[in-house]
Amino acid sequence: MPTKAVTDASFAADVLQSDKPVLVDFWAEWCGPCKMIGPALEEISDELGDKVTIAKMDIMENTETPSRYGVQSIPFMVLFKNGEKVDDLLGARPKSQLKGWLESVL
Repeated sequence: MPTKAVTDASFAADVLQSDKPVLVDFWAEWCGPCKMIGPALEEISDELGDKVTIAKMDIMENTETPSRYGVQSIPFMVLFKNGEKVDDLLGARPKSQLKGWLESVL
C-alpha cells in the first residue's frame, strides 16, 4: 500500500479519525534526510499493509498541523492510534530501525 499524502485540511479525517494506526512523516522537499527515508517508508507501508497507514505531510505546504504537534526538525515521524499521539521519532534511520521502531509501538 503506497504512502498517503495528508494536508492540514485532511488531517482530522485521514489521521485522527482513522480506524487503524497512522504514522505521519513530516517532511519537506528540500530535506535530504527526508528524501533518503522516503523509499524505506514506501517499502514498510507495503510490508505492513493493513496494520498501519503511512502518511506524509509536507511542512512547507501545511504549517498548521506541524505547529500543533511541535515539529521543529525534520524528518519527524509521529504515530497516532485512535486519534492520539502515542510515540514519535526524530531523524533519518535505516529501514530496519524504522520498521523495528514502528512494529514495537504498534
